[in-house]
Amino acid sequence: MILLLLPAGLPVRSQGDSQSDNKVMDNITVRQGETVFLRCAQGDVVTHTAWLNRSSILYAGEDKWSVDPRVSLVTLNQEEFTIKIENVDMTDEGQYVCAVQTSSRPRTTSVHILVQVPPKIINLSRDIVVNEGANVTLMCQASGKPEPSTSWKLISSSGDLASDDEYLEIPSISRQRAGTYECTAVNDIDTDVQTVDITVNYAPTVSEGRDVGVTLGQRGVLECEADAVPEADFEWYKDDRRIFNGFDGMEIINTGSLSKLTFFNVSDGDYGNYTCVAINKLGSSNTSFLLYGELLCLSGPGGGGFLSSSLHFCNSLFSLA
Repeated sequence: MILLLLPAGLPVRSQGDSQSDNKVMDNITVRQGETVFLRCAQGDVVTHTAWLNRSSILYAGEDKWSVDPRVSLVTLNQEEFTIKIENVDMTDEGQYVCAVQTSSRPRTTSVHILVQVPPKIINLSRDIVVNEGANVTLMCQASGKPEPSTSWKLISSSGDLASDDEYLEIPSISRQRAGTYECTAVNDIDTDVQTVDITVNYAPTVSEGRDVGVTLGQRGVLECEADAVPEADFEWYKDDRRIFNGFDGMEIINTGSLSKLTFFNVSDGDYGNYTCVAINKLGSSNTSFLLYGELLCLSGPGGGGFLSSSLHFCNSLFSLA
């Protein structure tokens, strides 16, 4: 007797000992989701025949005993008895027996089906937000058969942070370790990939202030830039007095990490020291600016000129002319 198990589109044959009434076939490996055909050769003088799975009858001749809609009869004649199982799953794994009763004696052939399952990530850390310096552990657990291997990596240009394990430990995380982390689960069947985003909060740091010279009546701008997560709020001060938007003809515009203090018509009272303060929930940082006056040095009526921050310098220059 010969038992054939045929995954869809790819016949697989195994033969037992033809001299024995009870034959055991080689294990058959199929992939989850495929269709398997179970063919049992009949021979002459067969009175009864059946397919069984773990002592449960699937088919007895043309009569279907299984309530599973995936199981159906394909062929039943003097030569073969074939059934099929569609969309094979892990629950279908196990021993199947073809029992044939002849006029003289019963014969059986058995086969063990092994079901391979592609990896699936079933337990993954959620996206997280942490403060700089915290210890972080990412977890990625996957199911599948054969058992999948898991690995982690930081998706970045450097790619220097990785782990060949379901856990990734990041002690005292820095802002440079913020980003998207990729977990990959792999077995002989397929690959599953999922990602986790880590946001690292840190206190603001501001760029050094740049002093600006502006002539009377002209437009002047002080710019303050801060690096922070979450983004910083900005405050401006002249000496110890806070400046609000629209105060004395000044305008404050904040765009992301940049704050601009604009003077539309600089007066003598606008000159002086200014401070920009960047603040978020983790701290603050500040930098200072000097807004100073520039004079237009003229060589005479109709002559050329240039800007200078010193009236004394202009007078000295032209006294030498």
